Amino acid sequence: MSRYPRRRLLGALVTLLLLAAPVPALARTAAASVPVTVPALTNWAPEQGSYKYGGSARLIVDSAPERRVADTLADDLRAAGRGTVPVVSGGARAGDIVIDVAPTRTALGAEGYELRAGARLSVTGATESGAFYGTRTLLQLLAQGDRIPAGRTVDVPRYAERGVGVCACYIHISTQWLENLVRDMAYNKLNQLLLELKVKSDTHPEANTWGYYTKDEIRRLVALGDKYHVEIVPEINSPGHMDPWIENRPDLQLTDSDGNKQPSRLDITQPAAFDYYTSLIDEYAQVFTGGSWHMGADEYMLGSDFAKYPQILRYAREKYGANATPQDAFIDFVNRVRTYLAAKGKKLRIWNDGLTGANTVPVTEGTTVEHWLNVAVKPSQLLAQGYPLMNAAYALYLVRGGFHTDTKGLYDQSWDPRSFEGEKLASSRGITGAKISLWPDNGRGETENEVAVDTDPALRHVAQATWGDPHPDATYAQFTARGTAVGHAPGRQDLTRVPVADGTYTLRAGAASLTAEVRRTPDGYVTLRTGNGCLEVRGGKLTLNTPLQPGVELTPQTCDAANTLQRWELEQSAEGYRLVNAITRMAVHVTDDGRLVQYPPDQRPSAVWHLTTVH
Repeated sequence: MSRYPRRRLLGALVTLLLLAAPVPALARTAAASVPVTVPALTNWAPEQGSYKYGGSARLIVDSAPERRVADTLADDLRAAGRGTVPVVSGGARAGDIVIDVAPTRTALGAEGYELRAGARLSVTGATESGAFYGTRTLLQLLAQGDRIPAGRTVDVPRYAERGVGVCACYIHISTQWLENLVRDMAYNKLNQLLLELKVKSDTHPEANTWGYYTKDEIRRLVALGDKYHVEIVPEINSPGHMDPWIENRPDLQLTDSDGNKQPSRLDITQPAAFDYYTSLIDEYAQVFTGGSWHMGADEYMLGSDFAKYPQILRYAREKYGANATPQDAFIDFVNRVRTYLAAKGKKLRIWNDGLTGANTVPVTEGTTVEHWLNVAVKPSQLLAQGYPLMNAAYALYLVRGGFHTDTKGLYDQSWDPRSFEGEKLASSRGITGAKISLWPDNGRGETENEVAVDTDPALRHVAQATWGDPHPDATYAQFTARGTAVGHAPGRQDLTRVPVADGTYTLRAGAASLTAEVRRTPDGYVTLRTGNGCLEVRGGKLTLNTPLQPGVELTPQTCDAANTLQRWELEQSAEGYRLVNAITRMAVHVTDDGRLVQYPPDQRPSAVWHLTTVH
């Protein structure tokens, strides 16, 4: 005889039927009992009552993985103003939150979870990651109030890779901005951040042009990614787009038939070039601890062609025979990098546009191809050849001062990761997922804070399209209302806060002094209007339309509200304020003769300014 009364058996059966039955998108949105989340819950079985979060809540755990999830949740609850919640072992009581990692729950997969709300609330995953994502849903629900309607959901992602790509490769992006991104990604259940950037090198100091990151900065960011289950994938683009690394190494630059050096192209025929690149991989491995590496492999012959470089064809034929093509030398370089990485336990990722079909040598099996451009070799062909394929479509790009993804249009057409540039696939088989990509083609086109506003809806959209139903609400306005309801991740820094009121101030740093009207800009920086104009960085070498040369002097120029180089961050410290340019991300340094110049903070001491109001 069952130990459950018939009524409870019938109730359990009804619950199972509710979970199994498809729920129309409109009904899911309209039903008041369905919790609002991003991504939207794919199913919800309501029950009577509600869970009430209060001051007596505890986080209940029994194992080390559960404790790690609970510790992160406790940090986030505290950051959200929800008090200090103890993490304890033992039996649960009403009001508690139970974190459960149950490997036997294999149906939940690597990242799925079950959330059940009632007198107490429980989050269960088959893995630590699954339980973690359940706590993100919990945080979103608590962002809307202390009461969560009673019920149960099983929430499993459709795609394994759900990401964002950021090129901080030329234009430095503040670590605070990147930390905010990691937190918001995890909050929306995104799990992969591609970072194309430069780590300041001890091995190759000649490559340390701005804007690099110190190893300690990257270690902190990677640790944050580990805490929030965001894999951070580093990229050094090669063998094209190598100018940030080889502009001071002409010996490694590809030389054309006229004797002209190509500072953006690595000479793939040189053993020294391969050794140089792999030495950078080794140095990056000191701070990037994940299992993936992105080598780019895009646009190697952008603006030119292999015919200008006969040494490449010669190299290919010497290695692969008389029928080899120049493209085989390019693929050979990719494969040699992959072999080097595999020996170190890392997997390779590349962009798709270098795979033109003109090669006789295939890319090594298992290399993940990220498809962004419509070229001769289509996504279906890459899948048929056995390559894991990620959708990094140009339609998902956000370019500073340029193209911005049409998130509303994509949502209205129910875009999902099967929709590649040039081809829509019928099946998701072999597709790892999708990501939005942020590029700085016009480095001064937008500030970081403006980029954050632009990115927010696109981030939530790709989170929805890679986790669950790509069109959970009848209208785009209803979908964006979800984002408004759940807000941003706990612990996210407000980078638009200006620490002083608008007004006229005297700014003093040592012997340097200037009087300026300080005025907040709509994106959360300030302009400094002096008697001769607004303080601006101007001069020196331009990279992506941006003066990134250290030592460039600050000069008053005609005030222009659209000129982002006239915007400054007032970075507050215990001693006073630092002035950091919103675009170049270099701080103001005062020279011995009193001039104001920009420098990375690790190259010259940043001036500390004291502000006095001028009445």
